[in-house]
Amino acid sequence: MILRKTVEKEQNGSRLDDVIATLCSGVSKSEARRIIDRGGCTVNVALVRVASRGVKTGDVIEIGLMETGRFQELLLPPEALLYEDTELIAVNKPAGINSQRTPYQLKGTLEYWVTEYFKSQGSNEPARVVHRLDRGTSGTMIFPKNRPAAAWISKQFQDGLVDKKYLALVCGGPDQDRWTVDAPIGKIASARYGVVEGGKSAVTEFRTIATSDTISLIEARPLTGRTHQIRVHLASCGLPILGDKTYGGEEAGRMLLHCSVMSFRNSKHVEITVHAPLDGEFAERVRELPARQTES
Repeated sequence: MILRKTVEKEQNGSRLDDVIATLCSGVSKSEARRIIDRGGCTVNVALVRVASRGVKTGDVIEIGLMETGRFQELLLPPEALLYEDTELIAVNKPAGINSQRTPYQLKGTLEYWVTEYFKSQGSNEPARVVHRLDRGTSGTMIFPKNRPAAAWISKQFQDGLVDKKYLALVCGGPDQDRWTVDAPIGKIASARYGVVEGGKSAVTEFRTIATSDTISLIEARPLTGRTHQIRVHLASCGLPILGDKTYGGEEAGRMLLHCSVMSFRNSKHVEITVHAPLDGEFAERVRELPARQTES
């Protein structure tokens, strides 16, 4: 929930955290400080990270009230840095972490982690989010180190020149080893999409890697970049992803969708391929699948 309050005359010159606690019922001064620290507060639309900052009459304060227990610090092991050169880095995003800042937080997102990593390397460049993964999806994300690199890689994504392969554990088993879904996608509810007439063109290639009596490991290659594309297309085939409650998936510790491989050319036209290993639960579930596999 987003709260918007305007600083009144009697609060002119007061500390930001004091004013938030005064104006927002149920928000203590300590909670106000936590909101400010995680990047969930703006003053006149500008992000503010200093609780002691003074405010003046007429300032518009917005704070994001996050669900209890939702916020977590992001500490990544060294192996999460999958690739680095002079133009970009590739990071293995964990499931359950936002790719970029939200109205509720900056700290604890991959965008914040990358910015801090750049600072540790002596760079003041911001983390530029040129593509995204859903909060529940893990895997490869690319972050350019400067503006020219960002322009180049953004163009590669826009032109469909970045080859992406995902792994998904789905409920049930497909009738075929390889198939393509060419079905338009549109928004059908808040944070929910579906195959709809008149939606945006969306094409995904699928391949069955392994199956059991109840679940299958599927490789997905999206040829377009629509929101929730793989999730929607699999659900439309009667194969919802495990842990994806939004689209009918069975209960799991996380949504079992992972961007495993990303290939593209950098501005020097050198081919770069980045592989992201599966995390604990996903890797364990895959190892439990029977040895019989379909032909590649």
